[in-house]
Amino acid sequence: MDLVAVEELREDLDAFCAEVFASIPRKDSRAWGNCYLRGLMLDGRRKSIQPMAQRLPDGNMQALQQFVGQSPWEHTPVQRRVATMVSQAIDPDAWVIDDSGMPKAGTESVGAAHQWCGALGKQAVCQSAVSLHAVTDAASVPLDWRLYLPKEWAEADDERRAKTGVPEQVGHRHKWRLALDMVDEARSWGLADQVVVADAGYGQIHGFRRGLAERGLDYVVAVPGGLNAHPGGAVPEVPEQEAGTGRPPLPRYRTPARSLKDLALEQGRGALRRCVWRQGSRGSMRGRFLVMDVRLAGKSAREAALADAGGSRAWDGVLPAQTLIAQWPPYEDAPTDYWLSSLPAETALRRLVRLAKIRWRIEHDYRELKHGLGLDHYEGRTWRGWHHHVTLVSAAQAFLTLRRLDPKRSTSV
Repeated sequence: MDLVAVEELREDLDAFCAEVFASIPRKDSRAWGNCYLRGLMLDGRRKSIQPMAQRLPDGNMQALQQFVGQSPWEHTPVQRRVATMVSQAIDPDAWVIDDSGMPKAGTESVGAAHQWCGALGKQAVCQSAVSLHAVTDAASVPLDWRLYLPKEWAEADDERRAKTGVPEQVGHRHKWRLALDMVDEARSWGLADQVVVADAGYGQIHGFRRGLAERGLDYVVAVPGGLNAHPGGAVPEVPEQEAGTGRPPLPRYRTPARSLKDLALEQGRGALRRCVWRQGSRGSMRGRFLVMDVRLAGKSAREAALADAGGSRAWDGVLPAQTLIAQWPPYEDAPTDYWLSSLPAETALRRLVRLAKIRWRIEHDYRELKHGLGLDHYEGRTWRGWHHHVTLVSAAQAFLTLRRLDPKRSTSV
């Protein structure tokens, strides 16, 4: 977007900024927030502060650096207002959990460490952020962010943490737990509950799925085909108690658990159902899918079922049922993609598949967040600066998304 195009949006942008930055007490700070958003939206290869300030007629590098890196304004009320506006406007079909790596040249930036970087597809020095998005087939906008702190940062000496401003109470926390924290925060903001969608990095973790179930939230999550499970109709039996032994044995399934892949292969191609889940730019998106009930096996599943039953004496041995969705393309020897869903058994196949596939929107809009709005261009090193920057990027994308969906409407709600 060139300077002329940005100036043409100035009136609407001013109204948008007045609303989302209302919690920032200083008028001059709110003005620099407006300036920063215009810098993010302007064309340019780099969206770090110095080049943005040079492109803007009213740009001031020192003032923008102070606003993002040192100013004490709280990012959470701004993110909350953006999340509320977006959720009211787009009526999301799901909340999508995602994470992304932001490559760094060294380990001085807060949270930067040698770890898996999805942006580069390899291990590299980067920051890693977990995000929660409101999603429809037409749009997605981040609702919240969490910066992942590797163990080496959580255990770092006080000088290193103090230098980057990491709060004392913040330590190492698994990404799936950060995701649940964001779900809790979104609900505390009064946002309506949504089906949660996530990739296999989250879906394969029993604690994550259980955490959603404990919150009364349904999910459709990708899983690896190697997870072990029993068919949904399998019934456990209580083995005969040997003479002279103590407590009666726990119920057991007669046959060993098998991988989701093997369970799907046992059903065969005859069980496949055709499904068109949405219209893409090149026509209908369609495929063949298998749907069946399964009961995930494993230590975590058994321990959770025991706890839910109140102990071994009350447990009947039945593991919770979930719906397996497997995509099996023609000319493939086995299904290529697997998802687990907690939605009711009568849920239409088209809805199940549409939710399973809706992460495509995140991948599409992450390109705008990174390449168009400079999500990973911030060069500051502090905890505060990072959170300010990602919040401002979220606000810029929200403004552009609302304009794209309805150019004639006001972006103020």
